Amino acid sequence: MKKETRSLTPAVAEIQVNSDDLGFDLEGLMSDFPTAGELQKFVFDQTGVVLNLKGRSNKVKYQIALDVLNGQAPPAAVLGSENPYVDKNDIVPLEPLKPTPPQPAEIRGQIPVNQFQVNTFPHPDAQWAAQGQKCQVMFRKYIDGTITYEIMGPIAQRAIGERINKFGQQVPEKYVWVDPRQGEQIVQTSSGRITPIGTRLKNFMSKMKVGNKNQWEIWIDRDFVIGGDAAQALDNPWGM
Repeated sequence: MKKETRSLTPAVAEIQVNSDDLGFDLEGLMSDFPTAGELQKFVFDQTGVVLNLKGRSNKVKYQIALDVLNGQAPPAAVLGSENPYVDKNDIVPLEPLKPTPPQPAEIRGQIPVNQFQVNTFPHPDAQWAAQGQKCQVMFRKYIDGTITYEIMGPIAQRAIGERINKFGQQVPEKYVWVDPRQGEQIVQTSSGRITPIGTRLKNFMSKMKVGNKNQWEIWIDRDFVIGGDAAQALDNPWGM
């Protein structure tokens, strides 16, 4: 008697799916991603587009998400700037870096005839100065006799306060910039008048001896006689 052999693999019925049904739809998005946060992460994973959908009606946010998933550009008003996986509560905030003030009107558009950078000035920040930190100062002299100074740096971050994050780690409350820059400022006018800050800087540099003179005389308040072809070289070193 011949034995009947049966396959151990169950028969699998082939599922017929219309290609039109394979795309995203509102019902699927609403059931799979019930919150705006989850929806934003899914759209980001699929498209790389950062959306800001929180606080908007379901009709609006799910339609926007569906449109983006289907390749449409979202309205500018709902575009986000931060990765949706990043929790803002875990980010230590950093204050904006202040802009550098423009040049004084008296020297705007002029070309300096002398520049001298010195790295021996104490840092304007009291805490850093107490630690012996120096700052870089650039002096410039212009053809009309005006002398300026500008603190170039250094720029660094400083941690302020402490808090415990959600992982139990101790982190700063925020970071601030230690930024000594104040832009270019006049220490001596074209008439020879020295400003109050100029007096302090001149006194400081007069203590820095160079032979029988000092840094202010040698490097800062130098006399230049410029005329004729040499004056044109201020705009072009080749005299063209």
